[in-house]
Amino acid sequence: MAENILYRIYEWYISRDLVPEKMPKHVAIIMDGNRRFSKLQGNIDVVKGHELGVDTLEKVLDWSIELGIEIITAYAFSTENFNRPQHEVEGLMRLFVINFKRLVNHEKIHKNEVKVQVVGRTELLPDDVREAIREAEEATKHYNKRFFNLAIGYDGRLEIVDSIKKIVEDVEAGDISIDDIDEELVSKNLYTAGLDDPNLIIRTSGEERLSGFLLWQSSYSELYFCETLWPELRKVDFIRAIRSYQARDRRFGV
Repeated sequence: MAENILYRIYEWYISRDLVPEKMPKHVAIIMDGNRRFSKLQGNIDVVKGHELGVDTLEKVLDWSIELGIEIITAYAFSTENFNRPQHEVEGLMRLFVINFKRLVNHEKIHKNEVKVQVVGRTELLPDDVREAIREAEEATKHYNKRFFNLAIGYDGRLEIVDSIKKIVEDVEAGDISIDDIDEELVSKNLYTAGLDDPNLIIRTSGEERLSGFLLWQSSYSELYFCETLWPELRKVDFIRAIRSYQARDRRFGV
C-alpha cells in the first residue's frame, strides 16, 4: 500500500512539468523484451510473455489518450518473425485474432474515437487473422480523432520497395511522369500513407537499433531507448520518454 502511494507521488512528480503544447503528435514503439521477460520469469511459455505484452500495449494506449498523443504506431510482428519457432508464431497469430476481435466492440476505442489500422504485408497472414483485422478496421474506419496502428508482417525496406513498385506502375500506366516523383509521392505510397511521421520512437529492453521499423518515416524522429522489458513498462517509464522528447531541441537537419 505504502509502495503504491509512493509510486503515485513519483508519477505525479515527474509528469508535473510536461508541456501539452510540446506533446509529440505521433509516438512509435518497438515493443521489445517479451521473450526475454518469459525466460527471466523461470522460462514460462513465451506466448505468455506476448500476452503480457498485449496488456502493456493497452496501458500505453490509455496513457497516450490521457496525455493527448494522437497517433500510436507499434511494431508487433516483422516479416522476419515468421522464422521463429512454430509454437510461438501460432501463439502470436491466436493473440492477434483474439485482440482484434476485442477491438471491434472495445468501449475505450469507441469512446475515444480511435481508428485502428494495420500496416504491413497483411497478405502474408493467416485468413483468420486478416478477417479479424478487417473487422477491427471496419468498426473504426470513420474515426479520425486518434489513430492506433499496428505494424504486422512489416519490414521497412520492403515498405519502400512496395512504394517504388506502385510508383513505377503509375508511370507505366501514364498516370504520372518520372518528374512527378518526389519525397511526398513516395510517402503517399507507403503503408502509413496519410499519417504524420513519428515525432518520437521508443524502444524497450535496452537494444539501440530500429530493426527496420519505419525507416523512411523516421528520418527526423527523436529516438529514446530504455532498459525496461516491454511487459514491465510502467507509466513513469513512458513519461520519462515524453519528458526526454520535450527537452530536446529539434533541428530537422539544420
